[in-house]
Amino acid sequence: MSVVWAATSPESARFHPVERRSEVKDLSDRFNSLRSRGQGYVEVRSPHREFPVLILAFRDDHAVVHLMSDAERMSLLVGDGTVPSGTKVEVPIMDDLAAVAGDFVLGAECRSGMGPGAPLHPDGPWEVCPVPGLFR
Repeated sequence: MSVVWAATSPESARFHPVERRSEVKDLSDRFNSLRSRGQGYVEVRSPHREFPVLILAFRDDHAVVHLMSDAERMSLLVGDGTVPSGTKVEVPIMDDLAAVAGDFVLGAECRSGMGPGAPLHPDGPWEVCPVPGLFR
């Protein structure tokens, strides 16, 4: 199966925004390389449509998953309780660290969508967040 993706470069640790089309194995290899370095940011979509875009940002043992339904609407996957709701966790968003409320943080190992655990599904549980106020 082919996917279109852009991700943090393992060499520079900077987000490389140029999309590439490849088999899922190449994306999985990049993800695993980034996991071994402790953090990364990945955007992935179908090669047949511009949206939805699934975004995975992770640092150490924490991950945040976004679903961009279109250019105006983004949702966050509800967290798994790994981080208390009043706590913030920093994850890379492109090239910057962003603080995300614990309500939307997942344990990176078990819910990354590329490793063990239940696969992510567009039907939820997602919470719609306006793009401008996504990170506080």
